[in-house]
Parts: sequence; C-alpha cells; structure tokens
Amino acid sequence: MATEGVDRDKRRFLTASTAVVGAVGAGFVAVPFVASWSPSERAKTAGAPVEVDISKLQEGQKVTVEWRGKPVWIVKRSKKSLEELTTLDAGLRDPASENNQQPEYARNPARSIKPEIMVMVGICTHLGCSPTHRPEVAPADLGADWIGGFFCPCHGSKFDLAGRVYSGVPAPLNLEVPPHYYKSENTILIGEDGGAA
Repeated sequence: MATEGVDRDKRRFLTASTAVVGAVGAGFVAVPFVASWSPSERAKTAGAPVEVDISKLQEGQKVTVEWRGKPVWIVKRSKKSLEELTTLDAGLRDPASENNQQPEYARNPARSIKPEIMVMVGICTHLGCSPTHRPEVAPADLGADWIGGFFCPCHGSKFDLAGRVYSGVPAPLNLEVPPHYYKSENTILIGEDGGAA
C-alpha cells in the first residue's frame, strides 16, 4: 500500500499550520480592505456639527462658517429689516417657503428660530455659486426697490434677508436653512437640530 510510512500526525500538523498561516494572511488583507470603507477623519470632521459664538455679532453683520464643505452665513438683522421682509411677498417666488428648504422650526416669515438671527447655507440654488451679501439700500446696480439681501453675481439671482428668492431670476428655490439650535443665548450649533425637528 502507498500509505505505508506516512506520518499522519506530521501531516495533520502541516495541514493545520498551513490553515493558520492562510487565515492570518487573509486577516492582513481583509483588515485594510474593510477599514477603507470607513470615512476618513477629514470626512468625519467635515460632516461634524459646527459651534458658533455669536456674542460679538453686530446688527447688519454677517459671519461665515464652513459646515459639510458649504459656507453657512449667520446674519444679525435689524428690527427695520425684519419689518421690511413682510412687504416683499408679492415680488418673491416662494414667500411662504413651501419647498421644505428649512426645518419645521424655521418655517416662519423670518425663516429662523430667533427672528433677528438668520442661519443660511450660502449657495445659490441655481448653479451653486455663492451670492454676496448686499445690505445697502437702493444701490445703482440693483435698483431703487432693493432693501438689502443677497445677490448672486454668476447669473443675477436675488434673495431677500430671509434667503427667499425673488421672482424672475434664474434661481428656482429659496436658500437652504441648515439644521441648527441654540446651545445657549450666544452659541449656535449648526448641523444638529437639538431634537426640535
């Protein structure tokens, strides 16, 4: 018989050793492969909520922060500019903000939690340019009826100080309001809604 002289214990040992070495090798290949599916630290940081201190924000001033790679504007509006928002409805495409571009807690004429503080993603809804803050009243290039807001230099879209788009411009939608909440009187957390939505 051909099996004479075969050391069965040695064969079992070699088979088991080969299997162990193969399993360890497969682990060395699988671990980096599976780890590559996880988001990088940079990606985790980019999507993380952003905390903003607004204690030094002056009336009419705009602060820009980055959240998820997008500019987010925080503007402190005056009482006068808030009153003027109600006079613009006839010239706006979606004055009641019915297109769900804001959380439920910002579904109001000022599109904000606190009327005087606006939090808005600063990207035009037409082709993704970043509009400029134009708080001045009746500048020559925007007309005598301009009472302040945002103007997109790429294709001429105009938005009021609540981020609502004017009629007759290329942008189809109002500017987006990101999820956010007040951690304290002067601290806003952008990227979470604090359970309010």
